[in-house]
Amino acid sequence: MAMSTVQEIEAAIAQLEPKDVHAVADWLQEYREELWDKQIEADAKAGRLDKLMEEAKQDYLAGRCKPLP
Repeated sequence: MAMSTVQEIEAAIAQLEPKDVHAVADWLQEYREELWDKQIEADAKAGRLDKLMEEAKQDYLAGRCKPLP
């Protein structure tokens, strides 16, 4: 049975055993991370991050950065 709406997917998840809900949640988190990585990669290739990179570089060179804990 193919599910095509968020409501159908939510209803199906509500019927799962807790261990399976956790498995779906883990998969969804990994999937979201993959989407984020692809978006960042696309933005970088398109030059949409260039301004931010330059600002960060200038902040670093001006001593406005602190080491991470």
